[in-house]
Amino acid sequence: MQISIICEGADVISLLPGSRLQEVTRMLPIFRVAVNKLKHSLPDLLTVIHVAPNQDVEDFVGRILHEWPAPVVLVPGGDPILKYDAFSASKVALCTSGTVAVELQLARLPCAVAYRAHILTEWFIRYKAKIPYISLPNILMDAPVIPESLFQSCTPTNLAGLLGELMESKERRQEQIVVAEKVLRLLFPSERVAKPLGGGDGEMNFPHCTPSLVAASTILSHGK
Repeated sequence: MQISIICEGADVISLLPGSRLQEVTRMLPIFRVAVNKLKHSLPDLLTVIHVAPNQDVEDFVGRILHEWPAPVVLVPGGDPILKYDAFSASKVALCTSGTVAVELQLARLPCAVAYRAHILTEWFIRYKAKIPYISLPNILMDAPVIPESLFQSCTPTNLAGLLGELMESKERRQEQIVVAEKVLRLLFPSERVAKPLGGGDGEMNFPHCTPSLVAASTILSHGK
């Protein structure tokens, strides 16, 4: 199956609700209502849900599909070829905050980041950690290059607004692609770290590296 063929002619949004059951059960229902709001302005909307290789997650996604408001394609998270084919076919993505934001930058796929958590976790992040941004690309650039909808602001209406703006504005999408190049240069490991992780020539081919490996490599290089 080629996702790009199935999605041809559609307005495709990749949805990445998370890898753990707790975050998927929290985020995917919000995504569902956002899609329902968005479909009225995008009649050719097609959603691609990336499903983590976790039986509990797969079961939950299967149940929520009975109420899904738009055409949908499921992509198993354990298949990188299908995943990147889906990324290529998508115009934008909506993801739960995590290393996946870096992965979407690697794929040059413009996205919006969403995050809800337990109320105590949200309180700690907002008032104690005092982190202005939650996605790694925004933290690295110290700017809201990727739109974030966090905590109590993470509502279906707000998410639909962010996605609609990205879908309609080629300029906004291109801005993210340009910034992605800068982010990846910041994340690219130094030669002394890249050599053992990559090929013999000291270069690392990012598409074949996980975002967490890239981040770990960067941390190691700064520590030496």
